[in-house]
Amino acid sequence: MSERNALLRRTRVWLAVFVVCLVLSGLTAFPLVHELRWTQSVLHHTPIGDKLPGLTGWIDRVRAGVDTADADYPFLLYGTDWLAFAHLVIAVAFYGVLRDPVRNVWVVEFAMIACAGIIPVALICGPLRGIPFWWSLIDMSFGVFGVIPLYVVRRKIKALEEMGERVPVPA
Repeated sequence: MSERNALLRRTRVWLAVFVVCLVLSGLTAFPLVHELRWTQSVLHHTPIGDKLPGLTGWIDRVRAGVDTADADYPFLLYGTDWLAFAHLVIAVAFYGVLRDPVRNVWVVEFAMIACAGIIPVALICGPLRGIPFWWSLIDMSFGVFGVIPLYVVRRKIKALEEMGERVPVPA
């Protein structure tokens, strides 16, 4: 296998891992009500809840809010459906990067900008919505940890670009 093909393969592996995480993140936003019930049950029936009382209290509060919204204002949860859909659509955008990374490097750069944007949104909107700061840190971690594989992918794509010749598009 040539050096270029090996680099292309490694780039696609990094991309595939990122896309899988993006899809999983999107899919987990659909069953929010059930996930909160499960999380609350785990926290209340295992030692984890005793060790993390702040988290347990927060999940109890969030579950009460989501249950109220689900029972009385289910249209509010439609927002999380759109959040999930957005994650899936963004994942689809990476198909072009998988096919031709050099030509579609802009998708990776766009995603890196989006990861950076998570931080000001969490810092501004979190306090406005009554989100505990420690939870905003968790939200911001998605941007921080999301940008790491994207940075690696971008570097690999730039190396591919320097090697020249077009990437063969898989059938």
